[in-house]
Amino acid sequence: MECALGVAATQFPSYFRLKSHEFRLSTVKCQSVSLSASQNSPTGLAERPWKVADARLVLEDGSVWRAKSFGASGTQVGEVVFNTSLTGYQEILTDPSYAGQFVLMTNPHIGNTGVNFDDEESRQCFLAGLVIRSLSISTSNWRCTQTLEDYLASRNIMGIYDVDTRAITRRLREDGSLFGVLSTEESKTDEELLKMSRTWDIVGVDLISDVSCKAPYEWVDKTNSEWDFNFNRRNEETFQVVAYDFGIKHNILRRLASSGCKITVVPSTWPASETLKMKPDGVLFSNGPGDPSAVPYAVETVKELIGKVPVFGICMGHQLLGQALGGKTFKMKFGHHGGNHPVRNIRNGRVEISAQNHNYAVDPESLPEGVEVTHINLNDGSCAGLAYPQQKLMSLQYHPEASPGPHDSDLVFGDFVQLMKQEKQRL
Repeated sequence: MECALGVAATQFPSYFRLKSHEFRLSTVKCQSVSLSASQNSPTGLAERPWKVADARLVLEDGSVWRAKSFGASGTQVGEVVFNTSLTGYQEILTDPSYAGQFVLMTNPHIGNTGVNFDDEESRQCFLAGLVIRSLSISTSNWRCTQTLEDYLASRNIMGIYDVDTRAITRRLREDGSLFGVLSTEESKTDEELLKMSRTWDIVGVDLISDVSCKAPYEWVDKTNSEWDFNFNRRNEETFQVVAYDFGIKHNILRRLASSGCKITVVPSTWPASETLKMKPDGVLFSNGPGDPSAVPYAVETVKELIGKVPVFGICMGHQLLGQALGGKTFKMKFGHHGGNHPVRNIRNGRVEISAQNHNYAVDPESLPEGVEVTHINLNDGSCAGLAYPQQKLMSLQYHPEASPGPHDSDLVFGDFVQLMKQEKQRL
C-alpha cells in the first residue's frame, strides 16, 4: 500500500516481537510528494478539501480578523454593530436601518433556515455586510427557497464566517462601535485597509435618501392571518395614514393595515404641504438609518406637521420628533440591536421585551415642558418613548412590529388608531 504524505519514503519491517508474541504487519510504503508540483491549483499548491481563510475584517483600532468569505467578494467599508437576536437574520438583512453597517450576529449558528421571499422587510439588502461565527452547511425549513450564501451572492452582499464574534462583540461593548473594512482582495495590505477604516465616517451622512422610495404609492397588504396576533381590530373604522419612508419596514405597514389603516407611503423629501392636502387622519414617521442630525430637511417636515394631525414616530421617526420639538439627539456607545431589550412603559408599569435597532437616542433632559417620556430602556435608562398629548404626538425608539422579535409592543398600533379616532371625534 502506498500513501502520499509529503514525507520521506520509509520502509517498515514486516515483523516485530512484543512479549514473546509474534505479530505480522503488512508493509506500508510512504512516498514523498512535492506539493508545488500540483497542476490543479493556480497557486501551485494542492487544493484542500475544505475552505481556508480568504477574507479579512480590519477594524479602526488596528485589529485584523482572518475569516472565510461567503456571498459577494471585494472590499467594503462600514460601521460594525452587533445584533443579539437569536433568529430572523433575513429580516435583519433587509432592514434599511442597517445601511452603511456590518451586522455581527452574536448567535453563533446562522443560515440553517435558509431564506424565503415572504420574510423580506424591504425591496433589497441595504447593509454593508454580515459577520457570523458558523455558517450552516444545510437548510432545514419547509419555507426555504434559497441558501443564505446564494442569497447574499445574488444581492452582492459580503459575508464572513469562522471569525471570533464573541471577542469582537466584547471589543465593541468596551470601546464602542468601530468602523471597519471587509475585504477578500489579497492585493490590498492590512495597512491599506486600516487607513480606509480610519478615513471613513458615517456621522453626519444622509443615509435616508438612498433607502427611501422615489415616488408615493399605496400599501394594501395586511398581516397574513397565520401571523396576526391581534384579531380584535378587524372590520373597524378605516383611517387614512400618510407614512414617510425613511427606510420603512414592510411589517410596520402590514400591522397598520391590519389595524384598519389605508396607507399612502411617501418619500422622505415629500413636502408637508402636500401631505396636508391629502387630509390624512394621521402621519407615521418611519424607522431609518444613520444620524437624524444629517437630515435637517426631514426635521423641518416633522416640525410643519406637529400639532396639525396626529403623528406616530418609530425609531428614526422618534429621533426626528425629538429634534423637531427642540430636543437633542446623541450617538450611543454601541447602540441597541436585537430582539431582547427590556423596556418599561411608565404609564402602566408594564415591562415589554422589545426589538431594537438604533445607534442614536433622544436626550430627555433637552425636551421642552409638556413632552412626556413614556418608555425607558431598562438596560441603560435611555429614552425609549415619548408623548405630547397637546400636540397629538406619540413615538417609540424601538420596533413594535418586531420583525424579527417578540410581539409585546404590538398593541401600540392600536394606541395610534385611538389617537386618530379621538381627533376625528373632536372635529
